[in-house]
Amino acid sequence: MLVDSHCHLDKLEYGKKHADMAEAVRKAAARGVNHMLCIGVGLSSFPSMLEAIAPFPQVFASCGVHPLHQQDEQNDPALLRRLAAHPAVVAIGETGLDYFYAPETRDIQRRAFEQHVATAVELDKPLIIHTRSAQEDTLEILHRGGAERVGGVLHCFTESLDMAQAAIELGFYISISGIVTFRSADALREVVKALPLERLLVETDSPWLAPVPFRGEENEPAYTRTVAEYIARLKGVSFEQLAAQTTANFFDLFKLARPVNG
Repeated sequence: MLVDSHCHLDKLEYGKKHADMAEAVRKAAARGVNHMLCIGVGLSSFPSMLEAIAPFPQVFASCGVHPLHQQDEQNDPALLRRLAAHPAVVAIGETGLDYFYAPETRDIQRRAFEQHVATAVELDKPLIIHTRSAQEDTLEILHRGGAERVGGVLHCFTESLDMAQAAIELGFYISISGIVTFRSADALREVVKALPLERLLVETDSPWLAPVPFRGEENEPAYTRTVAEYIARLKGVSFEQLAAQTTANFFDLFKLARPVNG
C-alpha cells in the first residue's frame, strides 16, 4: 500500500486523461496507491475542493494558502481557522515561503506563514510546508512558532541536507516527489540517500512534476508508485519496505487520517 502524501486532485484536467476524479482515484488504487492527501492552496477554493473529494473516504484534505497565492487570497486568520477546523481537514497548508519565484512578496509570505503555524498549533494539526530559497526564514518561523508541537512535512523537497536534518530535529518529515527522477536532480538524489527511511514520505504534487518516464504528461496519483520504486532503488531497499515504511510514516504524522480498508 502507498500513500500520495501531496496531490491536487481538484486541479487535474478532467475530460482528457481522466474522465473524472473517480477514474483518477481508481487508476491510483490499481497501482497500489490506496490513500492520498489533497492539498488546499487557497481559502476561496477550499470549500469546492472539499466538496469534490467528499465521495472518497481514502482522500484526505488539508487547508491553507500557498505562498505564491498570497496576493490572490485575503489573509484572514479567522477564516483560515474556521475552515481548517473542519473535521475532514487533517493538516494545515500548504504554507511556507518561496523566495525563488516571489522574493518581492516575502513580507506578505512571512506574515501568512506565521498565521498558519499559529493555527496549526492551536488546532493541533501538522503543517505542510512549501519552501524554496528560504531556508533560514522557514526554519526560524517554525522554531519561533512552536511548530515542533505539531510537526509536519517539507513537501516536494529540493533543499539541502542540512535543512532536511534541521527539520527532522523539529519532528518533521521530508517528502520526495518525481523531481528525484529528473536528470538534473543529482544533488537531491544524494540528499535522499542520506535521509532516514523513517522520516520519508512520497508524493506526486500532481498535476505537476510527472516523474520520468512520464515527463511532459499531466501528473497523477497513480505515479506515486513510480516515485516510490525509484527511491527504493536509490536507497537500496525493497519496494515493499519503502512502501510499508512511508505509509506508516504518513499515518504516524497525520493522526486524523484514518486508513480505509479495501
